[in-house]
Amino acid sequence: MRNVVLARVDDRLIHGEVVTAWTPSMRANRIIIVDDEVAADAFNVRVVKALAPAGTKCFVYDVAKASEKLMVKGLPDERIIVLAKTPTTFNRLIKAGVPIKEVNLGGAGIRGARKPFINNVSLDPEEVKACEEMKNAGCRVYYQLVPEQGVTEIDAALKAAKEAFGI
Repeated sequence: MRNVVLARVDDRLIHGEVVTAWTPSMRANRIIIVDDEVAADAFNVRVVKALAPAGTKCFVYDVAKASEKLMVKGLPDERIIVLAKTPTTFNRLIKAGVPIKEVNLGGAGIRGARKPFINNVSLDPEEVKACEEMKNAGCRVYYQLVPEQGVTEIDAALKAAKEAFGI
C-alpha cells in the first residue's frame, strides 16, 4: 500500500486547515481526494486541484479507482493525505481491501439527516454506522480538528449517536 500519513474526513476537502496545518505538519507531498461525485465532474476536479498547496500533487478519484491506486506500491518519498467528505467513503475503501488503520474526523457540517456528533462533526445514521463498522474492522476513528489540538476518541459520541438515531 502507498504511504498514507493521514486519512481525514472533511466535507470541505481542501481548505485552510488542510493547506496551512495538516499538509505541513504531516510533511505531505500528495493529496488524494476520494469522492464519486467530485471525480465525475471535470470542473470540480480542476477546482479542488487548484486549491492544493504549492508543491503538493493532487489527485481526485472515485472510490473504485482510489481503492486500486492506494493498493499499488508507492514511491519511496511519497507522503499522502487522503481526504473524503464522509466516513462512509473510508468505510467503502476499507471494505474494498484498502488497509486504512486510522481515520481522522475533521469537519462535517449539519445538513440533511445529520445531527451533531462530536465538536464540529455532524453525522447521519449511515455515517454513524460507517464509523462503527470501521472501528469493528480494527480501524481507529478519532476526532482532531488541527494537529496542535488533542485527539478525542469517539467511543462515547458513537454510543450517544446510536441511541439518538435508534440504531
